[in-house]
Amino acid sequence: MVDSVVPDPRLFPFTSRWFSSSVGRVHYVDEGDGPAIVFLHGSPTWSFVYRHVISRLRDRFRCVAIDYPGFGLSSRPAGFGYTIAELTGVVGELIDHLELDEFVVMGQDWGGPIGLGCAVPRADRVRGVALGNTALWPIDAAANRAFSAIMSSRPMQRRILEKNILVEKFLLGRAGPRLSDDEADQYRLVQATPQDRVALAVMPRQIRAARPLLARLEQEIPEVLANKPAVVVWGMRDMVFRASQCLPRIRSMFTDSTVIEVAHAGHFIQEDAPDDIADALASRFS
Repeated sequence: MVDSVVPDPRLFPFTSRWFSSSVGRVHYVDEGDGPAIVFLHGSPTWSFVYRHVISRLRDRFRCVAIDYPGFGLSSRPAGFGYTIAELTGVVGELIDHLELDEFVVMGQDWGGPIGLGCAVPRADRVRGVALGNTALWPIDAAANRAFSAIMSSRPMQRRILEKNILVEKFLLGRAGPRLSDDEADQYRLVQATPQDRVALAVMPRQIRAARPLLARLEQEIPEVLANKPAVVVWGMRDMVFRASQCLPRIRSMFTDSTVIEVAHAGHFIQEDAPDDIADALASRFS
Protein backbone atom coordinates (compact mmCIF):
# COMPACT_ATOMS: atom_id res chain seq x y z
CA MET A 1 0.00 0.00 0.00
CA VAL A 2 1.07 3.56 -0.66
CA ASP A 3 1.28 4.40 3.07
CA SER A 4 4.44 2.29 3.32
CA VAL A 5 6.18 3.72 0.25
CA VAL A 6 9.32 5.78 0.80
CA PRO A 7 10.74 7.44 -2.32
CA ASP A 8 14.34 6.70 -3.23
CA PRO A 9 16.25 9.68 -1.73
CA ARG A 10 18.84 9.46 -4.51
CA LEU A 11 16.11 10.20 -7.06
CA PHE A 12 13.72 12.29 -4.96
CA PRO A 13 15.97 14.20 -2.55
CA PHE A 14 13.20 16.23 -0.94
CA THR A 15 11.46 16.29 2.42
CA SER A 16 7.96 14.83 2.32
CA ARG A 17 5.30 17.00 3.91
CA TRP A 18 1.67 16.28 4.69
CA PHE A 19 -1.54 18.29 4.73
CA SER A 20 -4.79 17.13 6.32
CA SER A 21 -7.26 18.14 3.62
CA SER A 22 -11.03 17.88 3.88
CA VAL A 23 -10.90 14.45 2.19
CA GLY A 24 -7.69 12.93 3.51
CA ARG A 25 -3.95 13.27 3.85
CA VAL A 26 -2.21 15.01 0.95
CA HIS A 27 1.51 14.68 0.24
CA TYR A 28 3.58 17.58 -1.06
CA VAL A 29 7.12 18.89 -1.16
CA ASP A 30 8.06 22.48 -0.32
CA GLU A 31 11.66 23.16 -1.27
CA GLY A 32 13.72 26.34 -1.38
CA ASP A 33 13.09 30.01 -0.76
CA GLY A 34 11.99 32.88 -2.94
CA PRO A 35 8.99 33.43 -5.21
CA ALA A 36 6.64 30.45 -5.02
CA ILE A 37 5.94 28.11 -7.93
CA VAL A 38 3.19 25.52 -7.50
CA PHE A 39 3.75 22.45 -9.67
CA LEU A 40 0.73 20.36 -10.72
CA HIS A 41 1.22 16.95 -12.32
CA GLY A 42 -0.98 15.00 -14.69
CA SER A 43 -1.96 11.35 -14.95
CA PRO A 44 -0.54 8.76 -14.34
CA THR A 45 2.35 10.67 -12.71
CA TRP A 46 2.94 12.32 -9.33
CA SER A 47 5.21 15.05 -7.92
CA PHE A 48 8.21 12.83 -8.76
CA VAL A 49 7.80 13.98 -12.38
CA TYR A 50 9.04 17.46 -11.39
CA ARG A 51 12.13 16.28 -9.49
CA HIS A 52 14.70 17.59 -11.99
CA VAL A 53 12.92 20.93 -12.35
CA ILE A 54 12.74 21.42 -8.59
CA SER A 55 16.41 20.49 -8.15
CA ARG A 56 17.34 23.16 -10.71
CA LEU A 57 15.14 25.90 -9.22
CA ARG A 58 15.09 25.50 -5.45
CA ASP A 59 18.10 27.78 -5.00
CA ARG A 60 16.02 30.69 -6.38
CA PHE A 61 12.37 29.74 -5.90
CA ARG A 62 10.08 28.15 -3.35
CA CYS A 63 9.01 25.01 -5.18
CA VAL A 64 5.74 23.41 -4.02
CA ALA A 65 4.74 20.18 -5.76
CA ILE A 66 1.56 18.39 -4.81
CA ASP A 67 0.26 14.83 -5.13
CA TYR A 68 -3.51 14.82 -5.66
CA PRO A 69 -5.61 12.40 -3.61
CA GLY A 70 -5.28 9.03 -5.31
CA PHE A 71 -1.84 9.85 -6.75
CA GLY A 72 1.71 9.55 -5.51
CA LEU A 73 2.02 9.38 -1.74
CA SER A 74 -1.34 10.98 -0.98
CA SER A 75 -4.19 9.01 0.55
CA ARG A 76 -6.81 7.07 -1.40
CA PRO A 77 -9.92 8.30 0.45
CA ALA A 78 -12.89 5.95 0.43
CA GLY A 79 -15.91 7.35 -1.38
CA PHE A 80 -13.97 10.14 -3.07
CA GLY A 81 -14.85 10.69 -6.73
CA TYR A 82 -11.42 11.78 -8.04
CA THR A 83 -13.03 14.15 -10.54
CA ILE A 84 -11.04 17.10 -11.85
CA ALA A 85 -13.36 19.45 -9.96
CA GLU A 86 -12.77 17.59 -6.68
CA LEU A 87 -9.00 17.46 -7.17
CA THR A 88 -8.98 21.18 -7.92
CA GLY A 89 -10.79 21.85 -4.66
CA VAL A 90 -8.22 19.90 -2.63
CA VAL A 91 -5.27 21.66 -4.28
CA GLY A 92 -6.93 24.99 -3.54
CA GLU A 93 -7.19 24.01 0.12
CA LEU A 94 -3.43 23.42 0.28
CA ILE A 95 -2.61 26.68 -1.50
CA ASP A 96 -4.73 28.55 1.05
CA HIS A 97 -3.27 26.54 3.95
CA LEU A 98 0.25 27.53 2.87
CA GLU A 99 -0.93 31.15 2.48
CA LEU A 100 0.79 31.39 -0.88
CA ASP A 101 0.80 34.85 -2.41
CA GLU A 102 2.29 36.16 -5.64
CA PHE A 103 2.73 32.54 -6.75
CA VAL A 104 3.28 31.10 -10.20
CA VAL A 105 1.15 28.09 -11.08
CA MET A 106 2.54 25.47 -13.44
CA GLY A 107 0.50 22.59 -14.84
CA GLN A 108 0.95 19.83 -17.41
CA ASP A 109 -1.69 17.39 -18.66
CA TRP A 110 -4.54 17.47 -16.08
CA GLY A 111 -2.33 19.77 -14.02
CA GLY A 112 -3.21 22.55 -16.47
CA PRO A 113 -6.94 22.71 -15.71
CA ILE A 114 -6.40 21.79 -12.06
CA GLY A 115 -3.77 24.51 -11.60
CA LEU A 116 -5.65 27.21 -13.47
CA GLY A 117 -8.88 26.06 -11.86
CA CYS A 118 -7.21 27.02 -8.58
CA ALA A 119 -5.74 30.20 -10.04
CA VAL A 120 -8.96 31.70 -11.40
CA PRO A 121 -10.64 32.34 -8.01
CA ARG A 122 -7.27 33.45 -6.57
CA ALA A 123 -6.26 35.66 -9.48
CA ASP A 124 -5.30 38.56 -7.20
CA ARG A 125 -2.67 36.28 -5.61
CA VAL A 126 -1.31 34.84 -8.87
CA ARG A 127 1.94 36.26 -10.23
CA GLY A 128 2.09 34.23 -13.42
CA VAL A 129 1.23 31.09 -15.33
CA ALA A 130 3.43 28.30 -16.69
CA LEU A 131 2.13 25.47 -18.81
CA GLY A 132 3.40 22.25 -20.28
CA ASN A 133 1.47 20.04 -22.68
CA THR A 134 -2.16 20.46 -21.63
CA ALA A 135 -5.64 21.59 -22.67
CA LEU A 136 -7.69 24.35 -21.06
CA TRP A 137 -10.91 23.82 -23.01
CA PRO A 138 -13.35 20.97 -23.75
CA ILE A 139 -11.41 18.12 -25.36
CA ASP A 140 -13.24 17.37 -28.59
CA ALA A 141 -10.51 15.82 -30.76
CA ALA A 142 -11.77 12.49 -32.07
CA ALA A 143 -8.66 10.59 -30.96
CA ASN A 144 -8.90 11.89 -27.39
CA ARG A 145 -12.59 11.13 -27.12
CA ALA A 146 -12.06 7.65 -28.57
CA PHE A 147 -9.33 7.05 -25.99
CA SER A 148 -11.74 8.18 -23.29
CA ALA A 149 -14.48 5.84 -24.47
CA ILE A 150 -12.18 2.84 -24.88
CA MET A 151 -10.41 3.31 -21.56
CA SER A 152 -13.75 3.81 -19.81
CA SER A 153 -15.07 0.45 -21.02
CA ARG A 154 -15.37 -2.34 -18.49
CA PRO A 155 -12.54 -4.49 -19.94
CA MET A 156 -10.10 -1.58 -20.06
CA GLN A 157 -11.08 -0.33 -16.62
CA ARG A 158 -10.24 -3.80 -15.34
CA ARG A 159 -6.85 -3.67 -17.08
CA ILE A 160 -6.12 -0.24 -15.58
CA LEU A 161 -6.88 -1.55 -12.10
CA GLU A 162 -5.41 -5.04 -12.41
CA LYS A 163 -2.56 -4.58 -14.92
CA ASN A 164 -1.67 -0.92 -14.33
CA ILE A 165 -1.62 -0.31 -18.08
CA LEU A 166 -1.70 3.49 -17.88
CA VAL A 167 1.65 3.36 -16.12
CA GLU A 168 3.13 0.33 -17.87
CA LYS A 169 2.02 1.05 -21.46
CA PHE A 170 1.55 4.81 -21.71
CA LEU A 171 4.13 6.20 -19.29
CA LEU A 172 6.75 3.45 -19.25
CA GLY A 173 6.05 1.98 -22.68
CA ARG A 174 8.02 2.39 -25.88
CA ALA A 175 6.53 5.81 -26.69
CA GLY A 176 7.14 7.21 -23.22
CA PRO A 177 10.17 9.03 -21.85
CA ARG A 178 13.48 7.26 -21.36
CA LEU A 179 13.77 6.34 -17.70
CA SER A 180 16.16 4.20 -15.72
CA ASP A 181 14.79 1.07 -14.07
CA ASP A 182 15.01 2.79 -10.70
CA GLU A 183 13.09 5.82 -11.99
CA ALA A 184 10.41 3.61 -13.53
CA ASP A 185 10.03 1.81 -10.22
CA GLN A 186 9.19 5.10 -8.48
CA TYR A 187 6.09 5.31 -10.68
CA ARG A 188 5.22 1.66 -10.12
CA LEU A 189 5.61 1.77 -6.34
CA VAL A 190 2.92 4.39 -5.79
CA GLN A 191 0.43 2.48 -7.98
CA ALA A 192 1.32 -0.99 -6.73
CA THR A 193 -2.16 -2.42 -6.09
CA PRO A 194 -5.59 -2.15 -7.72
CA GLN A 195 -6.74 -0.10 -4.72
CA ASP A 196 -3.95 2.38 -5.40
CA ARG A 197 -5.09 2.83 -9.03
CA VAL A 198 -8.71 3.90 -8.57
CA ALA A 199 -7.94 7.54 -9.45
CA LEU A 200 -6.10 6.44 -12.60
CA ALA A 201 -9.21 4.62 -13.75
CA VAL A 202 -11.31 7.77 -13.33
CA MET A 203 -9.06 10.02 -15.42
CA PRO A 204 -9.99 8.71 -18.92
CA ARG A 205 -13.68 9.24 -18.17
CA GLN A 206 -12.94 12.83 -17.18
CA ILE A 207 -11.88 13.67 -20.74
CA ARG A 208 -15.61 13.73 -21.52
CA ALA A 209 -17.16 14.13 -18.07
CA ALA A 210 -15.16 17.27 -17.18
CA ARG A 211 -16.46 19.12 -20.25
CA PRO A 212 -18.54 21.67 -18.23
CA LEU A 213 -15.55 22.51 -16.04
CA LEU A 214 -13.25 22.86 -19.06
CA ALA A 215 -15.79 25.03 -20.89
CA ARG A 216 -15.98 27.31 -17.88
CA LEU A 217 -12.19 27.57 -17.70
CA GLU A 218 -11.99 28.39 -21.40
CA GLN A 219 -14.18 31.42 -20.70
CA GLU A 220 -12.79 32.44 -17.30
CA ILE A 221 -9.05 32.22 -17.98
CA PRO A 222 -9.04 35.05 -20.58
CA GLU A 223 -11.33 37.09 -18.35
CA VAL A 224 -9.19 37.04 -15.18
CA LEU A 225 -5.73 35.70 -16.06
CA ALA A 226 -5.11 37.06 -19.57
CA ASN A 227 -2.75 39.80 -18.40
CA LYS A 228 -0.64 37.55 -16.19
CA PRO A 229 2.81 36.81 -17.64
CA ALA A 230 2.76 33.31 -19.07
CA VAL A 231 5.38 30.86 -20.27
CA VAL A 232 4.56 27.73 -22.25
CA VAL A 233 7.06 24.89 -22.73
CA TRP A 234 5.70 22.43 -25.29
CA GLY A 235 6.89 18.98 -26.28
CA MET A 236 6.41 18.97 -30.04
CA ARG A 237 6.32 15.16 -30.30
CA ASP A 238 3.20 14.91 -28.13
CA MET A 239 0.47 12.88 -29.80
CA VAL A 240 -2.01 13.56 -26.96
CA PHE A 241 -2.09 17.35 -27.21
CA ARG A 242 -0.88 18.27 -30.68
CA ALA A 243 0.98 21.55 -30.94
CA SER A 244 -0.78 22.66 -34.13
CA GLN A 245 -4.15 22.43 -32.40
CA CYS A 246 -3.24 23.57 -28.90
CA LEU A 247 -0.60 26.28 -29.07
CA PRO A 248 -2.70 28.82 -31.02
CA ARG A 249 -5.51 28.45 -28.49
CA ILE A 250 -3.18 28.91 -25.54
CA ARG A 251 -1.52 31.93 -27.13
CA SER A 252 -4.95 33.51 -27.62
CA MET A 253 -5.71 33.23 -23.89
CA PHE A 254 -2.78 35.37 -22.69
CA THR A 255 -1.65 38.80 -23.83
CA ASP A 256 1.93 38.35 -22.60
CA SER A 257 3.09 34.81 -23.31
CA THR A 258 6.41 33.23 -24.21
CA VAL A 259 6.29 29.89 -26.00
CA ILE A 260 9.24 27.50 -26.11
CA GLU A 261 8.87 24.62 -28.55
CA VAL A 262 10.99 21.60 -27.62
CA ALA A 263 11.45 19.48 -30.73
CA HIS A 264 12.66 16.29 -29.05
CA ALA A 265 10.13 16.20 -26.21
CA GLY A 266 6.86 14.31 -25.99
CA HIS A 267 3.84 14.44 -23.70
CA PHE A 268 5.75 13.97 -20.44
CA ILE A 269 7.83 17.08 -20.97
CA GLN A 270 9.07 17.21 -17.38
CA GLU A 271 10.93 13.96 -18.04
CA ASP A 272 12.05 14.81 -21.57
CA ALA A 273 13.03 18.46 -21.11
CA PRO A 274 13.39 19.47 -17.44
CA ASP A 275 16.22 21.90 -18.19
CA ASP A 276 14.09 23.72 -20.77
CA ILE A 277 11.31 24.09 -18.20
CA ALA A 278 13.66 25.28 -15.44
CA ASP A 279 15.40 27.76 -17.76
CA ALA A 280 12.07 29.13 -19.00
CA LEU A 281 10.72 29.61 -15.49
CA ALA A 282 13.93 31.23 -14.25
CA SER A 283 14.08 33.57 -17.24
CA ARG A 284 10.43 34.63 -16.99
CA PHE A 285 9.96 34.91 -13.24
CA SER A 286 13.33 35.61 -11.57
